[in-house]
Amino acid sequence: METTATVRGHTRTSVIRVLGLARTFHTTSGPVEAVTGVDFEVLDGEIVGLLGPNGAGKTTTLRMIATLLAPTAGEATIAEADLRTDPRTVRSRIGYVAQGGMTSGEELVIDELVLQARFFGMSRAAAAASAETLLTALELEGLGRRRCRELSGGQRRRVDIALGLVHHPGLIYLDEPTAGLDPQSRANLWEHIRRLREQGATIVLTTHYLEEADALCDRVLVMDHGGIVATGTPDELKQRIAGDVISLEIDGAHADLAIRIAEQALPLRSRLRADGLVHLTVPRGDVAVVPLLRALGENGITPASLTVKRPSLDDVFLTLTGRSLREDR
Repeated sequence: METTATVRGHTRTSVIRVLGLARTFHTTSGPVEAVTGVDFEVLDGEIVGLLGPNGAGKTTTLRMIATLLAPTAGEATIAEADLRTDPRTVRSRIGYVAQGGMTSGEELVIDELVLQARFFGMSRAAAAASAETLLTALELEGLGRRRCRELSGGQRRRVDIALGLVHHPGLIYLDEPTAGLDPQSRANLWEHIRRLREQGATIVLTTHYLEEADALCDRVLVMDHGGIVATGTPDELKQRIAGDVISLEIDGAHADLAIRIAEQALPLRSRLRADGLVHLTVPRGDVAVVPLLRALGENGITPASLTVKRPSLDDVFLTLTGRSLREDR
């Protein structure tokens, strides 16, 4: 059954529908549930991010819907093809960029790109033209005649990305696309991803960069321990935490006492201890700071540092899981 929805004023249909998708790995120490049974949809023209720490199940989920890893359970329809019964058609309709290592060190960059495009049925002339266009777009101009081993790590990463895009797929999977890139290259790739969406592509990416999910994604699926713990636009997710977040660096021996004092002094909406800090969510941070510091001082507690900010995606993850997304980085 095809699902439709209105996004940014346009009626769109589902390109990906996933129901109960799960994967269990069998190890010497017993079964490991990498993905515990996830349900989600991706509409055409969306950029959807799988956000979570290392080990959350992001890459396993992406590899399953790319036909690179067989699901233990569940089903999916990808670009109108059944994941289980028609994987060849699925592969023909997607572009996939793994976390790294997609190039052969001894081959010329241009030869790798042309060969990849030819695998997808493009003529040699069309493949060469597409490769040259991507080399320019990804700031690799003039490097086509170099061997892949002669490139820097960031350059090879951009070649990996070009390999997934050279055949002009309508559905693109990007696994940690900007890992290892310098800030300028990362910003350039973000712009290229936005242009792909403007040209009609649908994009699913995994990331543990909060700013990347915030900047790029129309919707975010927050993953932890193999499951999806929240979904929504970045703004919708942040609105789940109404108010401001005060983060205090307090000696561990006094952290619990500080929380009890804050509970008496302020109208707290949530309180958490994580990554060496005490996090307090209050209606208005600017109003709460003075009475909070006064109450702490009266009990002999002086924070080493204090910050007040609007909720971020990391605060959402912290509230949902009790730990910071940044802890596993």
